Amino acid sequence: MLQARRMGPIALLLILLVTINFMGGLGRAQASSGQERIADGAKVLKEMQMQSDVQMLLELLQRAEGVAIFPSVVKAGLMLGGQYGEGLVMRYDAGTKTWYGPSFVTLKGVSYGMQFGLQSTALVLVITNEQGMDSFLRGDKVTLGGDLSVAAGPLGRRASLGTDLDLKASIYSYSLSKGIFAGISLDGSAITVDEELNDEFWGEALTAKEILSNKTTPTAQPLIAELETMLNQ
Repeated sequence: MLQARRMGPIALLLILLVTINFMGGLGRAQASSGQERIADGAKVLKEMQMQSDVQMLLELLQRAEGVAIFPSVVKAGLMLGGQYGEGLVMRYDAGTKTWYGPSFVTLKGVSYGMQFGLQSTALVLVITNEQGMDSFLRGDKVTLGGDLSVAAGPLGRRASLGTDLDLKASIYSYSLSKGIFAGISLDGSAITVDEELNDEFWGEALTAKEILSNKTTPTAQPLIAELETMLNQ
């Protein structure tokens, strides 16, 4: 079997273009409404709480500035890999104990190496500092591992020796796929604001900063209830 490093640059470019176009097609096919993303996000949080090694996620969340939740990130691989997910961001104000949002976002990424197949993964990103939250407030494209440091979230009651426990990373990531709960590396993936869905959901044109600074809605209560449950554990 040919290794990617032995393929010519034109062949690699063609595979990359096919992967990106395929993931774009998947994205259009799975486009969801704001209320569906809220409901699916609440289900993901409920399922994650049932995992035996979720304690570190709960502890990180108690010190978080916010979260980004992607109920389904679809990954596809054909020599090169691609991933696409639709999700939302919530900001937490610890002083007032208030959740703001959601601001809807999408995630896209390309990975390298020999990989084949199709997989769907639930993803939760815990935003642990102001720098991380400010990137989402600005509404710019956020490149994980580039604009913001991202680390696979620690698991269990005590993190491994190799894990950054000083919260130096701006984001800690967790995934859930086929009942398997794990930290996950997302370097190179990019998150962008879904402006069209934000405008549709909120009924007016609002920036991500306007939404995440002072907007809440009763329709987000199922998601907020799960977040509050996690904070109080």
